Amino acid sequence: MTVPLPRPPVVLSIAGSDPSGGAGIQADLKTASALGAYGTCVITALTAQSTRGVTLVHEVPVDVVRAQVDTLVADVAIDVVKVGMLASSELVEAVHAALDSGPLADVPVVLDPVMVATSGSRLLADDAVAAVRELVARADVITPNVPEAAVLLEEEPATSREGLITQAQRLAGAGSRRVLLKGGHLEGPESVDVWLDAADGDMVELRSPRIATTATHGTGCTLSTAIAALRPRHDGWLPAVREAKDWLTDALRHGEDLAVGAGAGPVHHFHEQPRWGAVSG
Repeated sequence: MTVPLPRPPVVLSIAGSDPSGGAGIQADLKTASALGAYGTCVITALTAQSTRGVTLVHEVPVDVVRAQVDTLVADVAIDVVKVGMLASSELVEAVHAALDSGPLADVPVVLDPVMVATSGSRLLADDAVAAVRELVARADVITPNVPEAAVLLEEEPATSREGLITQAQRLAGAGSRRVLLKGGHLEGPESVDVWLDAADGDMVELRSPRIATTATHGTGCTLSTAIAALRPRHDGWLPAVREAKDWLTDALRHGEDLAVGAGAGPVHHFHEQPRWGAVSG
């Protein structure tokens, strides 16, 4: 059921910056705009990055991250938070503290436990994984992919649908309220994600056609932000997840139309906008 709103929902993205525009803060703001939300952001890391990979990560000092959060929430009412790249244990702990107190204490949180970029570049320090496991319990929804779930659980990556279900259950047992375990790394004609709501035990397999494309940069950032942006418009998490997944599938389908970069190009966040159609002439 769609919920009428008096104004666009305000989404806060706490994540790293991607100069190529396909992932991180840039992708999050595009996603929020494309889905009718108002995007705000707190930057946790600056990267030197393109569609080919990440060559440098510069963590924003913790006190600067805290100041960004404090200054923003003292003025702007946030409806939902998306957390992405946090890079270090100190940053994870600072963000966790901010989400547990003040104006953000009761705000829904979608956590994308970013660890490795699509290109394979490492985006989270090894000693920060334990802190991310602690943050999982604060999130309303977590959206790990297969490798990220394996790291969180200290297990081998799932290789089958049954493995996805088992690891989603174990993540719930480890404190996750709701898990969207993404199966895009598995093989097959369909992309199968597993949704598990620990509160009611509801488990659903979400299936979509596997899109043959090189434009996959920022898919995790985009999906998690889409869920956050759509949640205020629905009376539950699962309808928001379904709509976000359908929208991302179309964004993947049109990604190569952008022809950005020589590596893994970005998904097309504005594929529904006529102005962003094919160039003619």
